Amino acid sequence: MNHPHLSATRWSPERAQAWCSSLPWLVGANFTPSTASNQLEFWQAATFDPATIARELGWAADLGMTSMRIFLHDLCWEQDPAGFLERIDRVLTIAEELGIGALLVFFDSCWYPDPQPGPQPEPIPRVHNSRWVQSPGAAVVRNAARFARLQPYVQGVLTRFAQDRRIHGWDLWNEPENHSTGKPYEHLDLPVAEKTDLVTERLAQVFAWAREVAPSQPLTSGIWQGDFAADHLSPLQRLQVEASDVLSFHNYGAPEVLEACIANLAVHGRPVWCSEYMARGAGSTFASSLPVLHRHRVAAWNWGLVAGRCQTEYPWTTWITPMTTPPSPWFHEILHPDGQPYDAQETALIRRLTGGGRSVEG
Repeated sequence: MNHPHLSATRWSPERAQAWCSSLPWLVGANFTPSTASNQLEFWQAATFDPATIARELGWAADLGMTSMRIFLHDLCWEQDPAGFLERIDRVLTIAEELGIGALLVFFDSCWYPDPQPGPQPEPIPRVHNSRWVQSPGAAVVRNAARFARLQPYVQGVLTRFAQDRRIHGWDLWNEPENHSTGKPYEHLDLPVAEKTDLVTERLAQVFAWAREVAPSQPLTSGIWQGDFAADHLSPLQRLQVEASDVLSFHNYGAPEVLEACIANLAVHGRPVWCSEYMARGAGSTFASSLPVLHRHRVAAWNWGLVAGRCQTEYPWTTWITPMTTPPSPWFHEILHPDGQPYDAQETALIRRLTGGGRSVEG
């Protein structure tokens, strides 16, 4: 790795394993309330919706879920740092009362490259995640001075919650090198090679900022392309693996691919977390993936809980190929907006493997 200073305060494998052993099996969803189309609608004061958050997290608790992966956004800090922190605290309190903790995500390279604060455009009908936004925007990633001004955001949030047991970990950057290829706003994103080079440098900075705070929870940034074998890692992936306390990854493939990813990461001797999985149309289902994750005691967050303004029950391909009717099967999501399951066999499997929860059907 080209950033040896990052390992100075990295947790030992033993400390990371002890942390995870102190927790229940972490199983849950990537959570955005159904009334929010993106991270900004989730967290901005005007659209923050604690009633929906409480209701929907209650349904997650009914399934025996113990953790939610939740995306933050730098613009919410820029607008109102104190209010943003209080809203994070409120969500953590709601979740804790239901027996649920959180994996919080600082940055994200996916989807719209030019986020703007304030009221968000309405979702494009029947298009997957049509209003999701990058954090930070492409212009900030490109400008070193502007990016450096995000240090107070990262360290402010970490400092506030550094000793908070409601937080299971910190995911510093989601899919850093992901790109808007094929979307109508592709021209607003950074060129692919430039983006990869820049986010490698920026992610190293974010790890360094986080290490200065030294939170009591582990740091991670998930790898998401390839089979994760040590000799196949890109420079960015090597940074993610070698700087993280807990190794996290995404997998939307068949169970044998999932098994291989887990095995390739397990050789590092650290806990392994799967922070995204379950895309029915891509071959990743609860029936195929969750038993594998349970057997290996790999923390597991599927994409989506309740179908809503994110529209991620529609497939990725709706950006290119429109749909005029509801998808069959649903791509992501577990529950209808009224809390009823999309597939009762799935929710029964989740409850059986978690060993908890009441039936959302009744």
